[in-house]
Amino acid sequence: MSDTGTAAGRTVTTRIPARLDRLPWSRWHWMIVIGLGTVWILDGLEVTVVGNIASRLSEDGSGLAITDAQVTGIAAALYVAGACSGALFFGWLTDRFGRKKLFLITLAVYLAATALTAISFSAWWFFVFRFLTGFGIGGEYAAINSAIDELIPSKYRGRVDLIINGSFWLGAMAGSLLSVLALNTDIFPKDIGWRLTFALGVVLGLVILLVRRHVPESPRWMFIHGKDEAAEKLVGEVEQEVERETGHALPPAEPAITVRQRKSIGFGLIARTVFRSYPRRAVLGLALFIGQAFLYNAITFGFGSILVKFFDVSSGATGYYFAVIAFCNFLGPLLLGRLFDTVGRKPMIAGTYIASGLLLFVTAWLFQNGSLTAATMTGCWCVVLFFASAGASSAYLTVSEIFPMETRAMAIAFFYAVGTAAGGITGPLVFADLTESGIPGDTALAFCIGASLMVVAGLVALFFAVAAEQKSLEDIATPLSAQEREDSTPR
Repeated sequence: MSDTGTAAGRTVTTRIPARLDRLPWSRWHWMIVIGLGTVWILDGLEVTVVGNIASRLSEDGSGLAITDAQVTGIAAALYVAGACSGALFFGWLTDRFGRKKLFLITLAVYLAATALTAISFSAWWFFVFRFLTGFGIGGEYAAINSAIDELIPSKYRGRVDLIINGSFWLGAMAGSLLSVLALNTDIFPKDIGWRLTFALGVVLGLVILLVRRHVPESPRWMFIHGKDEAAEKLVGEVEQEVERETGHALPPAEPAITVRQRKSIGFGLIARTVFRSYPRRAVLGLALFIGQAFLYNAITFGFGSILVKFFDVSSGATGYYFAVIAFCNFLGPLLLGRLFDTVGRKPMIAGTYIASGLLLFVTAWLFQNGSLTAATMTGCWCVVLFFASAGASSAYLTVSEIFPMETRAMAIAFFYAVGTAAGGITGPLVFADLTESGIPGDTALAFCIGASLMVVAGLVALFFAVAAEQKSLEDIATPLSAQEREDSTPR
């Protein structure tokens, strides 16, 4: 290793990326998945609980003076606005100060905001802490996706990323079933049950925080930010652990990469890199996020209200229906995830987006014609979201792997924030008004808008998606710090 200046300007040559990518699957990787992936369970719990308790919150005796439309409209939009803001704020900090510090801080923000949501006594209090809960969750998206892609071997990166993002729906299942119990007035009073659903999120978050303390910093981030010795030690310890577990020596790691270390990357350089150096990838990221954000944030936020308003399902029973939908959502990434690493990113991303969009058009037509019952509506949604959930998860995978490492967290944050703001803030507000009318054609229109955006995103992926399957992150997008190899000792 040669020294060419300050700690932030040294030039080092390292094989750390190749060493991480050639690791077989091990207990260490399971620890990463459990420690980082479980946050999506919390996000799913949050979104689903609010959707399912919307009707209960608006009832007399709930302890909160708020309407159904305010919960599924204003509160939902504020949650998403908080998530967008948190993604941008914490995304910048993640690239500057590291993945580990931020995924601990963002979880702490979530825990505090959720606890304060549980004691809401007025609409404005509920709105404020829904925003702050989203603020913490948004920061999680940038920090966690960055760490996952930089720690998981390239052979497994696609399926692992999709399944972890898809675990959102395990939380959704838990939230649905929990809401059935919490909203049962034979067990809990109207003004207590819904508060307990938020309290459970706090308990789960505390458990995750204890596990997450053992997840290491990303060695890829470390060697670029002047911590190459610590990165070398960490990867060496992991290699020894894996060799003991498998009983076999690891093969040689190639190739090496030479980088000039730096402390941080400015917004200007990030913007130029994303939009000037990778314009097609930027369009792809925006299309994928806008499509999935509108479909999920607009439609699923109000699914409980649709069941109550159009199919006379009681507010205490909507959780059963949503649990079924959530299960099918998780099955999508679970069963299709492997194909993103084998069949390839482009055909699978395009295929899942287009298939879900076309199926949603059919669902809208059946709904408008009065051909569906609560059960068959749920069945249609199961089929649509089986494909849509795999596609939506692939949006996070895509933007986390197709841009240079130094911009990764900020790129995730930017595309999440812009795409989600376009579809996730506008969607719930528009959708709440459309479902409030009680006219099937208005709700079908919302379905068609979401379907159209999913199909368009799929067509964009067909032309612009990157064949990133089983490739090193450094091969997909060369780090900005990369140098022509100098007379340095490979690491």
